[in-house]
Amino acid sequence: MNVNHELTGPEGAPVVVLSNSLGTDLRLWDEQVPALREHFRVLRYDQRGHGGTKAEPGPYSLADLGGDALELLDRLGVERAHFAGVSLGGMTGMWLAENAPERIASLALLCTSADLGGPSWSERAATVRANGMAAMVDSSLPRWFTPAAVGNPEIREKFTDMILSADPEGYAGCCEAIAEMDVLDGLPGITAPTLVIAGAEDPATPPSHAERIAAGVPGARVEVLSPAAHLANAEQPEAVNRLLLEHFGGAA
Repeated sequence: MNVNHELTGPEGAPVVVLSNSLGTDLRLWDEQVPALREHFRVLRYDQRGHGGTKAEPGPYSLADLGGDALELLDRLGVERAHFAGVSLGGMTGMWLAENAPERIASLALLCTSADLGGPSWSERAATVRANGMAAMVDSSLPRWFTPAAVGNPEIREKFTDMILSADPEGYAGCCEAIAEMDVLDGLPGITAPTLVIAGAEDPATPPSHAERIAAGVPGARVEVLSPAAHLANAEQPEAVNRLLLEHFGGAA
């Protein structure tokens, strides 16, 4: 995979990897990069079929998506990194912490779940393959943001563009990875210091999902932000930046 990525921040500093959610691209982290790169080497990248990363024919698995991240780290010569992921990015992070623990210095899981599979994901994959990404705009934005944020023209324009820029096959393949995900049983084996962040108003992965992850990962802690829905890092950037800096700084 030729994974589209951006690497900024001081050379020689600890690396923080930022992994995007389904339907978004590395622009999801625009509000985090300026704060993080003052202290860290920041690597953000696009999942398969999102942003500038081309889509391979689906279906995908979390092992495929985790393998893409490992291949990128290898190509850049990064042996070990802090990892933050939103939703699908958080699922990717859990897979990495379970299957390549020596590569993950600490883990931040935002608005995600360890157990979100089911047939609805295969139905969504079929929808975008048949009708394209425009079919996802009206249903995605109200899940991603609280009503006040959805009403912000800048947010609507930016995140609508991310959805429409995604490749339908890549989006569908990632849906199929979520449908078959299996990271719940491996949570007790995660050794990386873990922070779990939830949005109080998140309809997709409500705080109960964060609590379930934290109950499984030894020593994990949960922070719930409000008002915030599924993309809490975009809706509550200052709070998320503070939590990430505290968590990664403490782990370092």
